[in-house]
Amino acid sequence: MSRGGNCSLLSIKRSRSSHLQFSVRQLLASCCHSTSEVKQKNESKSLVQFLRDKKIVPDSKPPNMIDLNRLYQFFDRSRKLMVLTGAGLSTESGIPDYRSPNGAYSSGFKPITHQEFVRSSRARRRYWARSYAGWRRFIAAQPSQGHISLATLEKAGRVNFMITQNVDRLHHRAGSEPLELHGTVYTVVCLNCAISVDRNSFQDQVKALNPKWASAIERLEHGAPGSDKNFGMQQRPDGDIEIDEKFWEQDFIIPDCHQCGGMLKPDVVFFGDNVPKDTADKAMEAAKSSDAFLVLGSSLMTMSAFRLVRAAYEAKADVAIVNIGETRADDFVPLKINARVGEILPRLLQMGCLSIPCIS
Repeated sequence: MSRGGNCSLLSIKRSRSSHLQFSVRQLLASCCHSTSEVKQKNESKSLVQFLRDKKIVPDSKPPNMIDLNRLYQFFDRSRKLMVLTGAGLSTESGIPDYRSPNGAYSSGFKPITHQEFVRSSRARRRYWARSYAGWRRFIAAQPSQGHISLATLEKAGRVNFMITQNVDRLHHRAGSEPLELHGTVYTVVCLNCAISVDRNSFQDQVKALNPKWASAIERLEHGAPGSDKNFGMQQRPDGDIEIDEKFWEQDFIIPDCHQCGGMLKPDVVFFGDNVPKDTADKAMEAAKSSDAFLVLGSSLMTMSAFRLVRAAYEAKADVAIVNIGETRADDFVPLKINARVGEILPRLLQMGCLSIPCIS
């Protein structure tokens, strides 16, 4: 958090006392109007423009004042707001999505299923080799302005509960602690004894078992997220890289669980698998008890996410969606805004009683 710059407090536009008004201490504590912040924002704008040019971020017009005011009023009415985020938030960090017009599905890509991973040793070799190769680039992604703005709203008490469908932990790096509906690639779990292993430790194990292979992979040029420099191959939403089978078909060894010798799998919910019951129950309880439910960057095509929105709506919560393109809930959600999360949330933070400095 930057504390050295001058912090100008924007005037509160209402005279009435409300839950939205923040104390001077809170505002000063979150002030970040520094040179480094301006530089970071400029770099972020350059990255987003690059990602638009490469069509990783779908095309969308900038949010207009009508949409901004509608979203502001949505926040103003809420007392117990729940937020659900999806892949559309991380595209602005250079991580592709699946379902947008230029997403992974548009090229015919099919993600691995749980059943395929468990049954096929060839599928596991393919998955782990590609995932190992893409890891260094995947973790180089930085939180977008959308992630940072959400962390600001959360710290200011404007977000009561957050859930993410994303497995990239960019929310955590921005300062949030969301419930991870579909798990995370930062942890590897044994399917037999359920022990978990840190992903970086797993990467080291793969390298130790496949030293020549790993050395060859690491000598290949890696670019930053969103760039074309990664063996000329395309990065996928879960961090893996599409590479030729000669890199993994023969003599590639996958580490086994050090405790029981069982099969190791990324701690994510693959297609065809179910969200763990305790996670699903916690998410559903939060959705039903919220008075407002905001979807950011998700088409809600997975039932695990869609059922939460529907439950909140049926419980009479105020529901809104910010997403580029159609969603599964468009026919019943009263407020739908077609915009980039990283464009609309920073502008929202400067409006009325929500005008608070960002937290970095």
